[in-house]
Amino acid sequence: MKPGCAAGSPGNEWIFFSTDERNIRYRKTMSNGGLQRSVILSTLVLLRAVTGFSGDGRAIWSKNPNFSPVNESQLFLYDTFPKNFFWGVGTGAFQVEGNWKTDGRGASIWDDFTHTHLKNINSMNSSSDSYIFLEKDLSALDFIGVSFYQFSISWPRLFPDGIAAVANAKGLQYYNNLLDALVLRNIEPIVTLYHWDLPLALQEKYGGWKNEVIIDIFNDYATYCFQTFGDRVKYWITIHNPYLVAWHGYGTGLHAPGEKGNLTAVYAVGHNLIKAHSKVWHNYNINFRPHQKGWLSITLGSHWIEPNRPENTMDILKCQQSMVSVLGWFANPIHGDGDYPELMRKQWLSILPLFSEAEKNEVRGTADFFAFSFGPNNFKPQNTMAKMGQNVSLNLRGVLNWIKLEYGHPRILITENGWFTDSHVKTEDTTAIYMMKNFLNQVLQAIRFDEIQVFGYTAWSLLDGFEWQDGYTTRRGLFYVDFNSKQKERKPKSSAHYYKDIIQENGFTLKESTPDVRGQFPCDFSWGVTESVLKPELVASSPQFTDPHLYVWNVTGNRLLHQVEGVKLKTRPGQCTDFVSIKRQLEMLAKMKVTHYRFALDWPSILPTGDLSTVNQQALRYYRCVVSEGLKLNISSMVTLYYPTHAHLGLPKPLQQSGGWLNASTAQAFQDYAGLCFQELGDLVKLWITINEPNRLSDIYNRTSNDTYRAAHTLLIAHALAWRRYDRRHRRAQRGAVSLALHADWAEAANPYAASHWQAAERFLQFEIAWFAEPLKTGDYPLAMREHLAFKNRQGLSRSALPQFTGEERRLVKGAADFHALNHFTTRFVMPAHQDGSHYEADRDVQFLQDITCLSSPTRLAVLPWGQRKVLRWIRRNYGDLDVYITANGIDDPSLEKDELRKYYLEKYIQEAVKAYLVDKVKIKGYYAFKLTEEKSKPRFGFFTSDFKAKSSIQFYNQLISNSGFPSENSNPRCSQTQRNTECTICLFLVQKKPLIFFGCCFLSTLVLLVAITFIHKRKRRKFWRAKNLQNIPLKKGHRRVLS
Repeated sequence: MKPGCAAGSPGNEWIFFSTDERNIRYRKTMSNGGLQRSVILSTLVLLRAVTGFSGDGRAIWSKNPNFSPVNESQLFLYDTFPKNFFWGVGTGAFQVEGNWKTDGRGASIWDDFTHTHLKNINSMNSSSDSYIFLEKDLSALDFIGVSFYQFSISWPRLFPDGIAAVANAKGLQYYNNLLDALVLRNIEPIVTLYHWDLPLALQEKYGGWKNEVIIDIFNDYATYCFQTFGDRVKYWITIHNPYLVAWHGYGTGLHAPGEKGNLTAVYAVGHNLIKAHSKVWHNYNINFRPHQKGWLSITLGSHWIEPNRPENTMDILKCQQSMVSVLGWFANPIHGDGDYPELMRKQWLSILPLFSEAEKNEVRGTADFFAFSFGPNNFKPQNTMAKMGQNVSLNLRGVLNWIKLEYGHPRILITENGWFTDSHVKTEDTTAIYMMKNFLNQVLQAIRFDEIQVFGYTAWSLLDGFEWQDGYTTRRGLFYVDFNSKQKERKPKSSAHYYKDIIQENGFTLKESTPDVRGQFPCDFSWGVTESVLKPELVASSPQFTDPHLYVWNVTGNRLLHQVEGVKLKTRPGQCTDFVSIKRQLEMLAKMKVTHYRFALDWPSILPTGDLSTVNQQALRYYRCVVSEGLKLNISSMVTLYYPTHAHLGLPKPLQQSGGWLNASTAQAFQDYAGLCFQELGDLVKLWITINEPNRLSDIYNRTSNDTYRAAHTLLIAHALAWRRYDRRHRRAQRGAVSLALHADWAEAANPYAASHWQAAERFLQFEIAWFAEPLKTGDYPLAMREHLAFKNRQGLSRSALPQFTGEERRLVKGAADFHALNHFTTRFVMPAHQDGSHYEADRDVQFLQDITCLSSPTRLAVLPWGQRKVLRWIRRNYGDLDVYITANGIDDPSLEKDELRKYYLEKYIQEAVKAYLVDKVKIKGYYAFKLTEEKSKPRFGFFTSDFKAKSSIQFYNQLISNSGFPSENSNPRCSQTQRNTECTICLFLVQKKPLIFFGCCFLSTLVLLVAITFIHKRKRRKFWRAKNLQNIPLKKGHRRVLS
C-alpha cells in the first residue's frame, strides 16, 4: 500500500465514499488489525501490569484548546514498530472450523442458537472448513509472514459433553497437527480456551455460565489443555471478550444462548466468568508456569467514547461511566483493585454480585498482560451500547491511553482488531486497507508518543467466516473464501497484501515522497497570490479632491461640515488611489510581499450587453488602476478574463438568456470581450488566463452529459479564439502569454493492489484534465474518453457522446496555449464504480474514498503534497515541456489568526514544487497561493479575513518568498529581496499618503514663502530705517548728503 498521508487520524469518523465532493454518503467499513512482536521468551514471569488500584482515565478527555492541528503527535506517523514486535492474525473456532457434526464433535450453544434464532443460516457446513483444510490455512499464514497465530480450541470438539474426561481423538489430532505445524514454521501459537462455543450439554444441564459449577468444569478443561498442549504454547487466553458473552448472551439475546432481559443474570454470568478466569490463572501459575514458562491473560473488549463537549465535566463523567460499565466491569477486578468499579457498585448495588475480601485477593492481578479486543462486535448494534449520550469513536489510541491511566501502564497485547465489509466484497476490500492503516498507525502513535507498552497486534481475521449474529452477511477475513465452493480456496484480499507489506517493513515508510530538499527557485520566479473576481468600483469612493463644493466646519456647534451654497472650486481629475478598494488591495499585497497578483475581471461589468455596443469605460479604468498601481509596487498582474463559480456563472445577462455556453455564438462574444481587454490592458499585463477551470463547469451544465460536453466544446473554442486574437494582433507589441487554468487535482488508486483502481485513477485524469489539455495539444479530445463512452453506449449504460471537431476547429484549438496553468488543491483516492445514466459524473465510472488517516481541512481537502509533484510530472509527460504556473494552491483553515494548517500546507506543497523543479526538471515559472481574502460564510481560504485582518501565515509565506524556496543553511541570498521590499515599502507609503504628502508639500511651500517674504520685508525695513537715521546725522562742512 502506498500510504501517502502526512496526517493524523480522526478516530471518530467512518470511512465514506462519494461520487462527488459535494455528495458524500457515509458508510461503515471493514476488517483489519495487527499485532506486535513480543520480547524474546524468557524464563521469568511477566510482571503483572497492576498497581493494585485503578487510576483515573478521565484525564484522557482533557483537551488543550490551543493544540495545533498539525502537531507532530497528531499527524500520520511514518516510523517503525519496536524490534521484535509481535505480528499476528486470529480466528475463532466456531467461525472457521465448520464440520460441526464431523468426527465426534459435540453441539455448542451457537449451533443451537443458529438453528433457532438465525433462520437464514441452514448449517455450519458453509463455513471456511478449517478443520479439513488445515494446509490451506497454513499456506495463508505463510503468505502474510506473521510471527504468531491466535486461534481458539473448540471445547465441544475436544469434549463433546463439556466434561474433561476422555478427549475426542479426532479433535485432539487436529489441534496437535495445527500446533506442530506452527512450531515447524516458527509461528508462535496463542491459544484461546473459550471463544463463546460452550458445549450445549452444559447449557442444558446447568444453565451455562449462570451456574457457578461451570467454573470448576472450565478449570478441568483448561487443565487438560495445559497438560496436552502446554509444551508448545507459551501464550494462553482464557476467555474471549466476556462482556459480549454476558451482555449479548444473557441481556440483549443477540448472542447464544439468546436469553434477554434479566440484568441479574447478566451480572451473575459476568461474575462467574471473572472467577473462572481467576481460577484457571492460579491453576496455571502454580502447576504449569514453573516448567512451561508461559503467560496467561483474558481478552477484554471495549468500544471508545468521546464527550460532546470536551470542556464539560458532566460529559466527561458520562464518558468515564460508559467505559467503566463495559471495560472496567472486567478490567477493574482483574487489572485493578480486585473489585468492581465504584461507579458500577453505586449504580447496580442491588443486583451486582459482591466479592468477598478473599475473592478480591484471589481475582486481583490474575493477568500477565492486558489482552485487548477492539473490533466491530464492541460497537454494534449501536442501540445496545452504553453511549451515555456521548459520541462513539474508533480512536484506538484513545482507549489505549485510557487503559494506561486506569491500570498502571500495563503491557498490552491487542488480541483482536479490524473491521468488516459487506458479503458481496471479494478480494478488493479497499476500505479494509484504510481501516487497518488507521488502527495500526494509532497503535504506533501510542507506542512512540504516549509510551504505551503495546507488544503485539492481531489482525482479525485470517479467513472469512461465520460472523455471529450477522451470519454470513459480513466478512472480516484477510482471505476471501467462497462458502459455496467445495475446495474453499483461500484467496488473499487487498488487505492481506497490505498487512504483509506492513509486517515486512515493520511499520510505515513514506513511499510517495522523497525526503525534503534544500533548493531555490530562480530570481525571476513568480511568487503570487490569487483572488477571485474583483467587482469594479464605478465611482471613486474617496471624494477628497474630486468634490467641487466648499464646506464650513461648525467647530463650536454640532461639529459637522456644512456646504456653502453657490460656491464651487476647481478640482483635479480622479486618480486611481481615489478607489478605496484599490488602496486596501495594495495594502494587503504589500504585506504579502508577492511579485504577482492574479485576479479576475467581471465580464458583465465591462460589457453589460455581452457585446461591444456598450463598453463600461469606468470598469476598464478601475481594472487598469488595479494593474498600474500594483506595478508601482513591483507587483505584476496575471489577469483572468472569465472566472465562473458554482454559484455564479459570470456571463452577461443577455448571453446567459440566449443559452450561455450551449450557444456557439457565445464563443465569438468572448473573443470580442477578450480583444477589448487585450487592447485596453495589454500594455500593462503580460500573463493572461482566458477561462478559469472550464473543466468544472459540469457542475452547472449538468442536465445531461451532452449538455456538459457541448458547453465544454464551446468553452474550448472561445479560449482558442481569444488566444488566436492575441497571437495575431497583440503578441508582437505586448509580448505577453495566454493560457487557460485547469482544475488539476491528482488521482491516486484507492487500492494499489487492484489494477482496476489504477485504471479508474487514470480515467479520472482523462475526464478531468486531458478533456481540455489534449485538444490544446492534438486538436481532438482524448482517445480514452471517446473509447470509454463508446463502450458504455454499446452496453446501453449511457447515451453520452463527445462533440466532433471540424477541420477548422482542430486547427484553431491545436497549440492554443503558451503555458500550463494548474489549480491544484488535493489528491483524490479513486476506485472504480460502474454507473448508469447519461451524466458526466456517471460517465467517468469512478468513486472517491476519503482516507481518514489523512490530515484534512473542514471541507475535507486532504493534505497530500506529493500529489502536486505527481500531477506536474504527468502534465509534462503527456503534454510537453511547456512552462508551468501553479495558478492556485491553498487550503481552508478555520483559524482567524494563527492558521497553522495553512502554514503546514504551504511549506509541504512548495517543497514538492521545488522537487519538481530541481529533480524532475519541470519548468515551473510561478506559484500562486490561494487566496488573498476569504469570503463571509464560506470556507476560510484567505490570508486575510473578510474584514481584512492579516493572519500569521502571511509572514510564513513572506519568508518562503524572500528565501526563494528552501536555501541551504550556508548559502548566500541569491536575490536582493530586501532591497526590493524596501523599495516597495517606500512606494507603498508614497501611494497611500499621496494626498497627505501633497498637502504637506503645499504647507511647507507656503511656509517657506512666508518666511522668505518676512525675511525680505524685514531686511528692507532695516535698510529704510538705517537710511532715515542717517538723515539726522549732521554733516561736515562742504559735504553733501547722498541718498540711495
